[in-house]
Amino acid sequence: MIALSGNCHKVRLMLSLLGLEYRSIAVNGSQRQHKSEAFIVMNPFGQVPVLTDGEVTIRDSQAILVYLARQYGNEYWLPNQAAALAGVIAWLATAANEVAQGPNRLRLHYKFGRPINLDEAEQITANLLQILQAQLEQHDWLAGDQVSIADIAVYPYIALAPEGKIDLDGYSAIMAWMRRIQALPAYVGMPGMWMAQQH
Repeated sequence: MIALSGNCHKVRLMLSLLGLEYRSIAVNGSQRQHKSEAFIVMNPFGQVPVLTDGEVTIRDSQAILVYLARQYGNEYWLPNQAAALAGVIAWLATAANEVAQGPNRLRLHYKFGRPINLDEAEQITANLLQILQAQLEQHDWLAGDQVSIADIAVYPYIALAPEGKIDLDGYSAIMAWMRRIQALPAYVGMPGMWMAQQH
């Protein structure tokens, strides 16, 4: 399950970008290991990913990105200034809402056979891609003048769009943004992602 999860990928990507060593523990979704008593102790919602760092346990991929950026990164990844911080948080919310309800659901439907409201997911995705395209036509990164956890939070399910039968060819600014992310030192990808060298 962990190798197929875009939310797990954003955590692996952030750990790699920060140069942190870690041990990844696979969770078998088909055996419902994420609903076991031991896992529920770490995340009552029974969802991956979960990060354990010493005595600290963090659930939710967006929260994990915030923790890693603040604990091991610097203002480069998560600014302190109020307006800049709010800008990053807004994109974390987009990752948890529109990205999850649009591109993620379409991927769940087409790759894993999950029943969804197809029209709704397609409408959310089309609107999201228009907003991303407009933002990235004006800026290299989603929040501020440099890459931040905002980009890492939104990136995986956009890059996995082909698995949701989403055509990105009309979104040149989004594709250029994905190229910039894939060019970051220590970038790691995952199977199924849109790759710059293929386009």
